[in-house]
Amino acid sequence: MVGHAGARLLADLADATGLTAAYSAALRPLRPRGTGHDPGRIATDLAVMLADGGEAIADLAVLRDQAAVFGPVASTPTAWRLLADVDETAAASLASARAQAREVAWMQAADHGEGIPAARAAAHAARSGPGP
Repeated sequence: MVGHAGARLLADLADATGLTAAYSAALRPLRPRGTGHDPGRIATDLAVMLADGGEAIADLAVLRDQAAVFGPVASTPTAWRLLADVDETAAASLASARAQAREVAWMQAADHGEGIPAARAAAHAARSGPGP
């Protein structure tokens, strides 16, 4: 559990910046019945799993096995179905959602008066390349 303690913080950050909600809105057309797992939460859980060192979709089991911490996590087949349904339109919507959440994170950091150190911002920009 301790080895994955920061993973919950990543999920909380996604929620606080609106990323999870924006992913949900972007992926809503892929969930026409409105039942089952929220596709935005599935996408966020996949991102958290990758950031936590996961290498395959089956590694969602690490989050799923900690339901008290992460809540309900989609099964591997459910995550596969979501990813298989993401087309160019959905991918563009996800990129837009990610950009909006990034802006919120920067504004939240500025509101706390600490900002994000210039060296870290420059390193991020160098890794990320030009934005969309």
